Amino acid sequence: MAEPTKEDIAAARAAYHPADSNGDGKVSPEEEAMYLEFKRKELEDADAMRDAQRKMAWFSLAGMLLYPAIVLIANLIGMDQAAKILGDMAAVYFVSVAAIVAAFFGAQAMQAKPKK
Repeated sequence: MAEPTKEDIAAARAAYHPADSNGDGKVSPEEEAMYLEFKRKELEDADAMRDAQRKMAWFSLAGMLLYPAIVLIANLIGMDQAAKILGDMAAVYFVSVAAIVAAFFGAQAMQAKPKK
């Protein structure tokens, strides 16, 4: 069997359309509507995922900023044991939250890179 030429590949790509679900080489109005609906849902899902990740990162950052204040407030109102426990947990908390925020910003940087 002979290797396909560049012209054969270009012709095959020109004949193929992702909306052609039944493979007859023609895109019917129903196929087009179904394809457009799928693409719209795909975009909505990606947008919702980005929104959820952004909210998670902002809540994590807010928690990192409020954590020391909570320890201070617990200490000021005489809850020394609570302040000690919160202070002991701080190292693990800050590393965990920093990992969440770093993963978010790393993912954003990777998505922003142009594809080669």
